[in-house]
Amino acid sequence: MKIDIHIPAQTLTLFDDEGKVLRRYSVSTALRGVGEENGSYCTPRGKHVVRAKIGAGQPPNAVFIRRRPTGEVYAPELEERYPERDWILTRILWLSGREPGYNRFGSCDTMRRYIYIHGTPDSVPMGVPGSHGCVRMRNTELVELFDLVPAGTEVEIFA
Repeated sequence: MKIDIHIPAQTLTLFDDEGKVLRRYSVSTALRGVGEENGSYCTPRGKHVVRAKIGAGQPPNAVFIRRRPTGEVYAPELEERYPERDWILTRILWLSGREPGYNRFGSCDTMRRYIYIHGTPDSVPMGVPGSHGCVRMRNTELVELFDLVPAGTEVEIFA
């Protein structure tokens, strides 16, 4: 399996081993565009891998902080209490760069930047940039993707 993320189209496509499209989802990448540098709040380009899958068995809309479930389940009332949070919900596919000097190691390391494919509140629009660097997905679609891909799945992000 392989995942392609196409930033201009704001889509994520899952392919089987023969290159056949299995699923296509609308996503939301970084509001600030593309870039690999730490602190840029941009979505990194290039070849990556799903380094870790986090959140199996958690309920839809489970809230994560620092890759750990808080025990909270997202609701608009929770957002009113914590308007500053960047909501990471339901599941996390933690990405790691595969290209040393471009998206791995040093100041451009995707994994050390904590770049994920993760769920977001249903009120957040898909198909338009809006994240702080991660790739946001609808929660139901993320659960489907999470269950389909193993850790180690190749991910390529195109600008």
